[in-house]
Amino acid sequence: MESELIKIYEKETGAHYTDSLTGLLNHGFFEMALSREFKRSERSGEPITLALIDVDSFSHYNRRLNPVAGDRMLKEIAGLLLENIRQIDLAARYSGDVHAAVFINCNPQSALLPLERIRQAVEKSYGGDPTISVGLASYPNDATTKDALMEKARKALLQAKLEGKNKVCFFEKKNPTVAGESPKILVVDDDPRNVKLLEANLLPLNYEVIKAFNGQDALTIVNKVDIDLILLDVMMPDMDGYEVCRRLKASETTRLIPVVMVTALGNIEDKIKGIEAGADDFLTKPPNKMELLARTKSLINLKKLNNNLTSIERVLFSLANTVEANDAYTQGHVERVSNMAMTLGHRMALSESELEALRYGGTLHDIGKIGVPREILNKPGPLDSEEWKIMKSHPEVGFKICLPIRKNLGPALDVIRYHHEKLDGSGYPDGLKGEEISKVARIMAVVDIFDALITDRPYRKAMPREKALGILRKEAAEGKLDKDVVGKLETLVNRGMIGHEK
Repeated sequence: MESELIKIYEKETGAHYTDSLTGLLNHGFFEMALSREFKRSERSGEPITLALIDVDSFSHYNRRLNPVAGDRMLKEIAGLLLENIRQIDLAARYSGDVHAAVFINCNPQSALLPLERIRQAVEKSYGGDPTISVGLASYPNDATTKDALMEKARKALLQAKLEGKNKVCFFEKKNPTVAGESPKILVVDDDPRNVKLLEANLLPLNYEVIKAFNGQDALTIVNKVDIDLILLDVMMPDMDGYEVCRRLKASETTRLIPVVMVTALGNIEDKIKGIEAGADDFLTKPPNKMELLARTKSLINLKKLNNNLTSIERVLFSLANTVEANDAYTQGHVERVSNMAMTLGHRMALSESELEALRYGGTLHDIGKIGVPREILNKPGPLDSEEWKIMKSHPEVGFKICLPIRKNLGPALDVIRYHHEKLDGSGYPDGLKGEEISKVARIMAVVDIFDALITDRPYRKAMPREKALGILRKEAAEGKLDKDVVGKLETLVNRGMIGHEK
């Protein structure tokens, strides 16, 4: 670190330039250093990448253990950060439980590797509770000013949280294919002759062919290039095609890329293994040209459809954040409710699809409030009958907004539409009763009420947790809420596992 900048900072502030707990740069000095590096990059044209690293549910961790344990964790993450960055890079304690790193002359793909090592180390060290989420943005790719770079890193961090935490997310990870641009096909095979044969068949049809001769190179390429289809050999040294496919399908950023296994293996066991790895289709070596082109065209069309759907998803999640920003009293409500619902779902041994429904539904359940005027959302007193009618319309409005991606959301649509339904039929918008209300919607109804009761609202102050639980018990006894869900929630709250995240 430049001694000149340190002297300026210490002279102007009368304080040391490092954070006393972690030994990293403190917030004020980091801002000065980032401004200096940004100006350098503007002059040189070299990229810089900013990473924001946040401990997931840190306040909950502090309450469950104690602040000393929390401080110890922050120091350990700081140590991991210093171990995994270069001497020219910057590392800081940006605020509270948020660390920051600036990678000099480095694009986001290159910064991904050390950050993934840090994420995995934290996950292993703490057994997945807590974890860290990381948001990445770069100059000049994502932003042209320092403030814009910081804002886009924050948005990437929020996206990591919305996608389930314990993730490293890029800002705008991939751009949709530009109209008229040639589809990109990644051919992966350790035998150059096979690569050349496939390339010869594809190039005349205006496909752009990208080549990789081992699995690791293939995984690196898909993190840098928007690939439309992967033709993947099975029998490769070091990392075979099955493992490459598994990793692709396990990643949020690559799971929608169609993968075709191209193999000389023909028995049913090999195909089953490929299906289990997530393969979308199979071709036998050497592939028939007409069959190759037909399947290529079909799967590229599927990828375009998936691109459109994921673009809609991003718009919806942005709308959900806009709703929360309009309601000054529900900041963090979406994240808290989603987390509580998923914790309850795990406790109740729900299926993976039901847990996904709680995650997505928790994030989007109030999206219909986009149509509720701000003055109603923030009214300090009781709503009149007309205002209440508008407020009660939000589940149905949210349901209609999310319908374009119903195949992606699945049971999450139940959460969005039915999270205000009651078992006795007194809820809204449809007045459903009993078994007509799905388990995921019942869970969301309970955690949504609980969070509303224990947080400040424009018409009243937050109430103690025990009083809120008493109200839930009363509604369960009256046949309005699911007794099992309320009981499980009470157990988890009393153990300090949920309801303490604020």
